[in-house]
Amino acid sequence: MSFNEQAKNWDDDPVKVERAKVFAKEIANFIPQKKKMKALEFGCGTGLLSLELKNVFNPVTLVDTAENMLNVLHKKIRSENLTHFKPVLIDLLNDKLNDSDFDVIYTLMTMHHIIDPDKILTKFYSLLKSNGYLCIADLVKEDGSFHSGVADFNGHNGFDKNELTKILNKNGFEVVFYKICYEIEKDNRKYPLFLMIGKKM
Repeated sequence: MSFNEQAKNWDDDPVKVERAKVFAKEIANFIPQKKKMKALEFGCGTGLLSLELKNVFNPVTLVDTAENMLNVLHKKIRSENLTHFKPVLIDLLNDKLNDSDFDVIYTLMTMHHIIDPDKILTKFYSLLKSNGYLCIADLVKEDGSFHSGVADFNGHNGFDKNELTKILNKNGFEVVFYKICYEIEKDNRKYPLFLMIGKKM
């Protein structure tokens, strides 16, 4: 089932709601707070993570390739009157975002879907201010069983800490934080999720 097809019921899953709260708290606790910090969420879906950070960052650009996810997000933005939220339907890997100089970029459970991490990290580097932060929340490397029910999955089976650190270093980021923050239980198995924060060098 595509992300567009999942959009309608995405927020009904308490695990998705809870993990957004957990990672939002970790991000907010680590990043030094300044007034008017400009943020970008990559692969925002229905905006669960950014909504938890709505009082932390301003303005917030939320990008995704699934139009139906953004339709759900638009309704939330209208209902909460979030004038500092800007959703953008864009494939950030291949298209140019007409904005830059972000203080923070964050992404939750999206990186393992990106076949070429170097390509997106190069884009993130160009979009961030000097000393800006990149926050990646994703699956710890697993045996491939997490996506066993997804016939056309061709991404990564999570990430090894050392391997991902090397990829970030190669693309101009110094890793300044790593923590396993959450665990998803699926088919009687537990899959840990990590938060890695890199600082643009």
